[in-house]
Amino acid sequence: MFMKKILVAGAALALMTATPALAQTTLKLATDSGAKGSPSGDAMDRWADLIEEGTDGEVQVDVFYQNELGSQAEVLDLLVAGDVDMMINWPITAYDERLGVLFTPYMVMSWEEAFDAYKPGGWVNEMLGGIWADLGIKFFGPWPEGFNGIASSGKYAMTPEEAKDLKIRVPAMFPMAESVQALGYQTATIDWSEVFSAIQNGTVDGDGANIIYWDYEYFRDVLDYYNQTKQQFVTGVITMNQGSWEGLSEDQQKVVHDAAMTIMNEAFEQAKERNQYYVDKAKEAGMTYVEPSEEQLNAMAKHVREQVWPMMEGRVGKDIMDTIRANASEL
Repeated sequence: MFMKKILVAGAALALMTATPALAQTTLKLATDSGAKGSPSGDAMDRWADLIEEGTDGEVQVDVFYQNELGSQAEVLDLLVAGDVDMMINWPITAYDERLGVLFTPYMVMSWEEAFDAYKPGGWVNEMLGGIWADLGIKFFGPWPEGFNGIASSGKYAMTPEEAKDLKIRVPAMFPMAESVQALGYQTATIDWSEVFSAIQNGTVDGDGANIIYWDYEYFRDVLDYYNQTKQQFVTGVITMNQGSWEGLSEDQQKVVHDAAMTIMNEAFEQAKERNQYYVDKAKEAGMTYVEPSEEQLNAMAKHVREQVWPMMEGRVGKDIMDTIRANASEL
């Protein structure tokens, strides 16, 4: 009987040793844009897995995809309040208009310039870190997607004269609407969850904020054209509530940080190839992909900068705009 007790105790100890530690901390990770299986959804799953593996299960991560916790504005509220711990998100500018730096039109004009600006140590990256810190949010880095364009139904426009009869949906992010308006379009601010029906019923003629992935994946049945006007280099941001960050041990912080750097670096490696993949998919689905010439893009960029950058100075501050002017692509 004594030996039996020893064997049972030994087996129990071995089982405890072989089983990952029970979670001591649970973190909520959310996005405002991207269902499960989307590129951003996959990146969240990857971040969560790396954290759980790196902490040997001490930190559990619950993942919430697009619309599961509310609208774009509501989920950002939860992050700032600490009810959501981490996000890959595309922030609205209601909390701080300096976040409009993310949406500065024609700040960079090529993939190479974008990567240099947004990667850790890059001039845009440095600006964003300070802005997020003021909101009580830790900024790990960008989650880059690519250049956006104007997706439309029925017709597309290459000049302000052609654009004036098209009403294009934009999100509530300064200066998204202002940039599209400067290209000559009418605009309407519509929440992401209502965009398909708005295009379908003719409330708007298209979408003017997104890379081609989103317009192909969600709206290809109601869109005919994607015009690669490149007014913004679109990137999500990888963030964490500062209080949630400080609640982790140093070892756990290192795991969370390193995992964030991994998904950021993977996004940089994959973004250009992924974008081309969806250009090809959109063409196969019957969408017409329009690519303005370098001369046409430079003309658009010059005009939009002249219209929008002075507005931005009053919102984001002269110092930030001076940095942008000093580092932005030459036209």
